[in-house]
Amino acid sequence: MTVIVVAAVIVASGRRVLAAQRAEPPALAGGWEFPGGKVDPGETEVEALVRECREELGVEISVGERIGGDWPLAEGYVLRVWLASLASGTPEAKEHRALRWLGPGEYEDVAWLGADLEVMRAVAKALQGG
Repeated sequence: MTVIVVAAVIVASGRRVLAAQRAEPPALAGGWEFPGGKVDPGETEVEALVRECREELGVEISVGERIGGDWPLAEGYVLRVWLASLASGTPEAKEHRALRWLGPGEYEDVAWLGADLEVMRAVAKALQGG
C-alpha cells in the first residue's frame, strides 16, 4: 500500500514561497521541504494538508491547485503537492528547525530534500509564467 504525503507550497506576495527546515528524523534533519505530512485514515488529502499546516505552522491556509502528479519519495511513499495561501496567522516553526520565505532568485538557496527540489523547480516555472 502506498502512503500518501501531502505538502503545501504556501505563496505570499505573488512569488515568495515558504520553506521549512526539518528537525527530524536524523537522516532528513537540516534538509528543507514544503510543510505537510501523511494523510490520516478517513481524511481527504486537502483536509490533511490543512491540518498539517495548522499543527506545524500554526496557520490556516486556503488550498489552491495541485502541482504535478505523484512525486516519488522513499519506497512506498508518494508526495502530492498543492499551491496554497495564508488565510490567517503567521507561520511559526513549531515542528521545524527554521522557516524561510524565498523569493525569485532565492528558490534554490536552501538544501532542499530530493522530491521537494523537483517540486520547487516546477513551482518556480509556474510562478514565473513558464
